Amino acid sequence: MEWLKIVILGIIQGITEWLPISSTGHLLLFEHWVGLTMYEDPLVNADFFNLFLVVIQFGSILAIVYLFFKRLNPFDPRKTMKAKRATIRLWIKLIIGCIPTAVIGLLLNDFIDRYFHTSFVIAVMLITYGIAFIVVENHPLPEKVHTLDQLSYATAFKIGCAQTLAIVPGTSRSGATIVGSLLLGVNRTVATEFSFFLACPVMLGASLLKVFSYGAGMTWIGWMAILLGTVVSFVVSLFAVKYLLYYIRKHDFKVFGYYRIILGILVLITVFL
Repeated sequence: MEWLKIVILGIIQGITEWLPISSTGHLLLFEHWVGLTMYEDPLVNADFFNLFLVVIQFGSILAIVYLFFKRLNPFDPRKTMKAKRATIRLWIKLIIGCIPTAVIGLLLNDFIDRYFHTSFVIAVMLITYGIAFIVVENHPLPEKVHTLDQLSYATAFKIGCAQTLAIVPGTSRSGATIVGSLLLGVNRTVATEFSFFLACPVMLGASLLKVFSYGAGMTWIGWMAILLGTVVSFVVSLFAVKYLLYYIRKHDFKVFGYYRIILGILVLITVFL
């Protein structure tokens, strides 16, 4: 049963990391309601689950690298010099966008882990950003950015500041960056793609931080569980990313807003009952 739970958690991670509905929120809710007991010692198991939640995101990162390798590779010999320079500028924008989250994440990581990983906080953030999506889509701002090349360094930094809000469980990293992008006049497709690309350095850094913090004493069973979850999240992410990019070409984000609100209300009902 524990290995089946690992597979389910990998599936949840692969789907919810890229859809703006909060992967961490869904994973924590699954753990709260179903539970994962890889270790008998509750403290050891809690440390393992914290590590597991972050490190399996590496599978989702690999999916982005695999799907967009040519676009993200500035050294591709098939690219023209102009295209290579555009790719380098994109990476500079990604680095700039990661700075706010790196700083705030390092300062508040332990505090957030200790006090905000609760069902109530997750529910509130699910509802809050669900409402934000609906409001932003019902009152759209004029689109000023239609391609990644048009995205300025200043706008990339502002999107990175919006991403810092995602350190609170239930917010959704992609949700925070997409809402922030739409408020800055960024086209939906550009906002989604930039959110995908911005995730790579952020999630890789978070994974390495957790490994250095908790990974030294991990048993081989724990590492096998993390490997399985990572592989599952990679495969599922391939489909989730393609689906979202296809979906937003013809639809807006309101359906995700309604989903977040409904889920948040159900979580609150469960908490109070």
